[in-house]
Amino acid sequence: MANIAPVLAVGLALTAIMLNFAIHKIEEGHVGVYYRGGALLTSTAGPGYHVMIPFITTFRSVQTTLQTDEVKNVPCGTSGGVMIYFDRIEVVNILSYPQVYATVKNYTADYDKTLIFNKVHHELNQFCSSHNLQEVYIELFDQIDENLKKALQEDLIQMCPGLIIQAVRVTKPKIPESIRKNYELMENEKTKLLIAVQHQHVVEKEAETERRKAVIEAEKIAQVAGITYDQKIMEKESMKKISEIEDQTHLLKVKSAADAEFYKAEKEAESNKARLTPAYLEMLKLDAIGRNTKIYYGSDIPSMFLDNGANVAAASKKTSTSKDNK
Repeated sequence: MANIAPVLAVGLALTAIMLNFAIHKIEEGHVGVYYRGGALLTSTAGPGYHVMIPFITTFRSVQTTLQTDEVKNVPCGTSGGVMIYFDRIEVVNILSYPQVYATVKNYTADYDKTLIFNKVHHELNQFCSSHNLQEVYIELFDQIDENLKKALQEDLIQMCPGLIIQAVRVTKPKIPESIRKNYELMENEKTKLLIAVQHQHVVEKEAETERRKAVIEAEKIAQVAGITYDQKIMEKESMKKISEIEDQTHLLKVKSAADAEFYKAEKEAESNKARLTPAYLEMLKLDAIGRNTKIYYGSDIPSMFLDNGANVAAASKKTSTSKDNK
């Protein structure tokens, strides 16, 4: 019994060591791939605890969720011979679960070094060698990330269809200090120029606004003057019409009065003509003699009265003739 105890202790210790190396854990969002004697096994494992043969079988955990690979300090030479450095380039990518085994078999578990890191160096140097510093640092910098993403994805479609590039972020490259200061001075001058141009635009807009205000005010005054003029014309025309109506009314009144006067005179003449007969005149003569209180003496008295009667008859006949002529 005393000799069995050490053996059991050693056995338990070996078993514990074996279990420690045999049991392993795969995190969520990862896939476990296994190697035996350096050869990749076809079996894979999902998240959770798994058991393998210790010291003979090994495993690698491969991420199948979104991950960001950082490529740092990438040298790049421009077409003008200036060496610049991209401090950090981030590549967001994801490997699909069904393509894990094929990807690891073709490019090992460190597939991103071959398919992403090395490819980023190559594509950036291709881009820089085709453009000068002004284009890389200023003019075309905003296109580098999209061009790099497109180039990576085009190659991955042929080499590794299960690996998808989601986004690429490129930081501003480091350039020689002397050139950087020149660019800063240039940017300051551009800023001043932009400020001057914007100020000029503001002045032009203000002048245009003032001009439009003046035009609107002039149009307003002209419209008011036109309305006032039309109003005065209408007033004059109304007064003219009123005057014409008053003149016509006055003319009609005068004409009516003249016609009435003429009609009255005509009727009186007709009345006098009908009334002044010889008998009537003789009666008037006798009546006048009868009312005369004076007494005349002499031999010419009869002839005087006769002459007066003849004169009155002649005057009556003359008046009647003139009325008829009218």
